Amino acid sequence: MRLVRLHAYGGPEVLQVDEVPTPEPGPGQVLVRPEVIAVNFADTKIRAGADGIFTRPLPYSPTGEVVGAVTAVGPGVESFAVGDRVAALVGEGAYADFVAVDTAWAALVPPGMDAASATVLPMLGPVALRVLRMGRLAAGETVLVQSAAGGVGHLAVQLAKVLGAKVVGVVGSATKADFVRSLGADEVVTTDAEWPTGVDVVVDAVGGSSLLRGLDSLAPLGRAVMYGAASGEIPDVPSRSFFGLRSLTGFGMLAWRESRPDDARADVAEVTRLVADGQLRVAQHATFALTDAAKAHQVMDERANLGRVLLVP
Repeated sequence: MRLVRLHAYGGPEVLQVDEVPTPEPGPGQVLVRPEVIAVNFADTKIRAGADGIFTRPLPYSPTGEVVGAVTAVGPGVESFAVGDRVAALVGEGAYADFVAVDTAWAALVPPGMDAASATVLPMLGPVALRVLRMGRLAAGETVLVQSAAGGVGHLAVQLAKVLGAKVVGVVGSATKADFVRSLGADEVVTTDAEWPTGVDVVVDAVGGSSLLRGLDSLAPLGRAVMYGAASGEIPDVPSRSFFGLRSLTGFGMLAWRESRPDDARADVAEVTRLVADGQLRVAQHATFALTDAAKAHQVMDERANLGRVLLVP
């Protein structure tokens, strides 16, 4: 089968198609033939050879959320059967004709749901929902969403509106501002503009100076939630930031699933319902053939995407 991976760090051109054996599903796994594979921004940083949290050994095949049919089941699997349509997070080796998936990271796709929408069920949707809840966002409060046009961000904007909050989206361009307004944001600001103050909750996956600016935007008793560091920088947060009755919480999906597995499964179920009911819309920016993975990464490198970028094997 075909597997896209990199043997050297660099630009999108380092992604190459290799022929490798089709994997066999191990205990607790299913083998899936993807319809689509969703591209994630973090893998562009890994591909480029960014230091720190993005360092990975070579050769490396990117991660992604896949949607497709189960073609085989491994030992001990009872919750899925051959023919089931599933959405699953693949930790590495996602850009492929077949992927072995841990069933703990898989969700059944409801009948009639399109593949692009289903890509958010195992990871992005639950992350967006949970970071808002980690921030204890309540109806009538104001939340500032960093990277509001991104994969998690554009879902967080919509989910915050479902929760009855006022949403301020932070974006990098005027085009992205229009997109985020179309999702229901009450206000949109660019990264180089003045940000509002007195907000109740900030959700941030950028890190660096972005996180510090977000903390400064909080009202007394305001809450910030950091769930990533796309900038590659995890800042030293000065203690004075908390003297104004502000708080900062970190969130990681792996830790959440390990410590609160029942709640994590409930998050997936809730997101699935919201997508199926049309209350949560998944934006699809572009689709590329698996062999054109470099073009997909180019779009991500340019920060041009409005919603999901997909590969089709």
